[in-house]
Amino acid sequence: MLNTPHIVRDVMTETVAAVDRGARFKEVVETMERWKVSALPVLAGEGRVVGVVSEADLLPKEEFRESDPDRLEQLRRVDDVHRAEAVTAGELMTSPAHTVRADATLSQAARVMARESVKRLPVVDGHGALVGIVSRADLLKVFLRSDEDLAEEVRRNVVGTLFAAPARDLQVTVADGVVTLRGRVRDTSLVPVIARLVRAVEGVVDVEFDVTGPATARPERSVGRNI
Repeated sequence: MLNTPHIVRDVMTETVAAVDRGARFKEVVETMERWKVSALPVLAGEGRVVGVVSEADLLPKEEFRESDPDRLEQLRRVDDVHRAEAVTAGELMTSPAHTVRADATLSQAARVMARESVKRLPVVDGHGALVGIVSRADLLKVFLRSDEDLAEEVRRNVVGTLFAAPARDLQVTVADGVVTLRGRVRDTSLVPVIARLVRAVEGVVDVEFDVTGPATARPERSVGRNI
């Protein structure tokens, strides 16, 4: 399709700040501040992602500085109490990390983010090694495509696919990412199919229709001879 980024590799950031499991608490904080990020992948071995350490993982250290949690809070917040005592990234991190493959579709990445309530995902290769990071903002880049680009893709890859001959009676316009199709279609039962295919074009916000079925054919006049 026309310039449509279909997979995570197309939108991810390849330069990623990360720490190893042995990184000390202060080093983690300094790395976050230097890179202006709120979370870091934690690596082991050949760059394999084994966890993620976030600001939320660091905060218990400050929260419990002045007083120890009571017995009830210790039972209710076991992980946070453990993190308040942690000194390395390996002790602080959330593991296993929620990751996504570089060849995953953008919708697959969006589903993982939504399901796990995270703002970004480390991107890994087939061996689990870190190759990039993708954020919510990266996934939204598809909505920056121009209306003209979207219209051309819909004409070529949706209308052009469904109709063997050029569909001159079906006009495609796009305004602010909303696709409108106007005119005639040979079979109105195709409208749900068209809608699904148009919405699958990355960058499309919505689709609207103003279509009718084929014009009623005029009856043929028979020509005869008087006998």
